[in-house]
Amino acid sequence: MSVHVVVGSQWGDEGKGKIVDLLSEDADICARYQGGPNAGHSIVLGKKKYILHLIPSGILHSDTMCLIGNGVVVDPAVLFEEIDFLKKNNIDVSGRLKISGRAHLILPYHKILDLAQENSKENNRIGTTGRGIGPAYVDKYNRIGIRVTDLLDTQTLREKIEINLEQKNKVLSNIYGLEKLSIDPIVEQYLSFGEKIKEFIDDTSIYLNKAIEEQKNILVEGAQGTLLDIDFGTYPFVTSSNPISGGACIGLGIGPTKIDRVTGIIKSYTTRVGEGPFPTEFFGKQGEEMRALGDEYGATTGRARRCGWFDVLVAKHAIRLSGIDSFALTKLDVLDALDEIKICVAYRIGSEHIIDFPVKIKEQEQCTCEYISLPGWKSPTSEIKKFEDLPLKAKKYIQKIEELTATPVSIISVGAERTQTIVRDDFVF
Repeated sequence: MSVHVVVGSQWGDEGKGKIVDLLSEDADICARYQGGPNAGHSIVLGKKKYILHLIPSGILHSDTMCLIGNGVVVDPAVLFEEIDFLKKNNIDVSGRLKISGRAHLILPYHKILDLAQENSKENNRIGTTGRGIGPAYVDKYNRIGIRVTDLLDTQTLREKIEINLEQKNKVLSNIYGLEKLSIDPIVEQYLSFGEKIKEFIDDTSIYLNKAIEEQKNILVEGAQGTLLDIDFGTYPFVTSSNPISGGACIGLGIGPTKIDRVTGIIKSYTTRVGEGPFPTEFFGKQGEEMRALGDEYGATTGRARRCGWFDVLVAKHAIRLSGIDSFALTKLDVLDALDEIKICVAYRIGSEHIIDFPVKIKEQEQCTCEYISLPGWKSPTSEIKKFEDLPLKAKKYIQKIEELTATPVSIISVGAERTQTIVRDDFVF
């Protein structure tokens, strides 16, 4: 039995989808605990690419039950598009997907407000996806949110939408100069979603805790990454939930003593999407070349990702916050063509030497990086299956990351496909 949490250890987009899919082969249950359809987890099987936004990445394994926990904000339109996409690819989710009745819903006004707020900020944009995630979480904590279970009660649903629209329409018209929304089309649409979603609704906390008692293997999946955490990320350029491992307890309704293992997914270099500080970022031609080598474009939005060198301070920040036992290092093959590879080992602000990721946003923006340099291996790695068969310089690069972070690298991804993965002998599910 094991409860194994997988977390992003940088700014998201580390390749969690592939690693969760890989690990789900040995999992009885795969559970998602936070975020919404702003997350895009990509899985490549042969020539087919699956991009999942809400449904856990374990859905591609026919024997794995998948749960969407109470900490997730659910857009029913996206959910059913995803279900239809999977059905068209001969993956039936019936009987294999459970959604917490406590999960909050994204409604049309959340998406309109998200875009209106972002567009109004001009030079102070956060870089949101415009999918309504932030406004949905705001309503949750403002105690006017609408939950999945409300879709099954016509009167409750209408009353709650009416309360929301009274407030939201004032904001839309008076602040943003937009048209007010009518209640009837929204109620009608979401009641129809209720008819479709009711077969999936369950108390997933009870289900999950019972499975733990039965000593099932449970894989827990987060979205985004540590540096996008609402509390510990590069605030305010963050997401609206807690991607760190502690978020799994709240987002699924399990106690912290139930977690047995935490694996951090980390790229062999660093990327981020959207606005905000990024100390090791490349600029100009170097950034463009790395983006091309790594095909660094967002799975959900298609936005170009910013690229930079591996950052030890970011990695250690993630280790401390989530209790990471080992890393899955992804996209090693992207570095195959480089002559020189750098690792950031410290920051400097003026004369101050900094070895821990700063709290203040101004310090994150102002710091310069201290690097060590390693020679590139200039040899393809994408077909290698064993660690000992990697080029010597590639092994030294991985070993240097292990040394600097005091954390073992147990899984190494050398390509997008499930089979392009090296699992070291010391890895424990």
